[in-house]
Amino acid sequence: MNFLFLLLPVLTYLIFFENRMHVLTMPVVVVLGAASMILCMSFPIYLEVGFIFDLRLIPLIMVSLYSGYKYAFILYLVLIIYRFIIGGDGTIEAFLYNTVLFPFITVWSNKFRQWKPRHRINFAALISFFSILFYLFTLAFQVPLNREFWLLAVNSLSTYIIMTLILMFLVEKIIANTKARESFLYKERFHIISELSASVAHEIRNPLTVTNGFLQLLSESNSIPGKEKGYIDFSLKELKRAEKIVSDFLTFSKPQSENMVYSNLKEEAEYTKNILQPYAHMHQVEMDLSFQNTLHLKYDKNQMQQCLINLCKNGIESMEETGGALSVSVFERKNNIVITIKDTGIGMTKEQVAHLGKPYYSTKNQGTGLGMLMVYSTIHKVKGNIKVDSEVDKGTTFTISIPV
Repeated sequence: MNFLFLLLPVLTYLIFFENRMHVLTMPVVVVLGAASMILCMSFPIYLEVGFIFDLRLIPLIMVSLYSGYKYAFILYLVLIIYRFIIGGDGTIEAFLYNTVLFPFITVWSNKFRQWKPRHRINFAALISFFSILFYLFTLAFQVPLNREFWLLAVNSLSTYIIMTLILMFLVEKIIANTKARESFLYKERFHIISELSASVAHEIRNPLTVTNGFLQLLSESNSIPGKEKGYIDFSLKELKRAEKIVSDFLTFSKPQSENMVYSNLKEEAEYTKNILQPYAHMHQVEMDLSFQNTLHLKYDKNQMQQCLINLCKNGIESMEETGGALSVSVFERKNNIVITIKDTGIGMTKEQVAHLGKPYYSTKNQGTGLGMLMVYSTIHKVKGNIKVDSEVDKGTTFTISIPV
């Protein structure tokens, strides 16, 4: 029955919350974990020695490892308060035991989230093992070490380890499936945009070229009054603007063979700094470039330049009111080229970060979101990934990792 109570949050999350925004994930997990813990404590196994045994610690362990002390502390309070409400023998001992155990688990949270899924599963089972071992150690001072105690020891240790392994496997599978779905959606989105942009841009460019040619001939004619020639000049300017939009639209298409280079990104990084230095100076932004990379990569030169320009330009614009510093670093890490672009601007909320790279989403009032979409599309084409760390009023850091 306790194991069923632990499975209910997993099923509830899968059915109702899996497709929700990531910012809702942890609060929902805490509520589900607290409900599961209360149910486990409400229907425990009553031991003949006077104490009770249940699986309440598994939700506390898992939430502590995945979220750290901030959210786990809520579960700790729920556990302590509800245990006092239940009352009975062992209440004070349970309070002391959980109070000692809680900081021990949460201290591993940051390292835990950086490990691979297999290591996380094994470590959670190990924490469960030592948690129950500690519980049995404290219990040994209160009850006789008879056959019943050793039977409890074997059953409780094996139960906690097996249940933790099963639940951790399910949670990691949910996380893996979510990432796989997001990756598929991104690939599908970029593929559609690439095909559509190449097709549309090609079809639009042909009539624009023909129209431009005829208007140039008309502008050279002596039979057209000056006022009408003014209209033709305006039309030519607008045609040039339309051609520029089409050219920009082509950056979403597949890499062009004539633009492909095999390089270490040094030329693109320096070009980005040189072209944006006056713009940065205009906004009182100090721009710094650090380059320490010897790894080479094959990529579309124009698209990579535009990608870096878009990111740096966004960083500068985030500091246009107060000024600040924009640092661009390109270095190598194992078999990856890593690019970091860090600003000290207005920053973004978690909701804004979660929407980056989606068509027509922008944090700027007049923005279209196509610049960031182009960034994600370009990095996706070289099989790279983008990590965004941002805090409101403190700044944003884009970390791009590209395998070579």
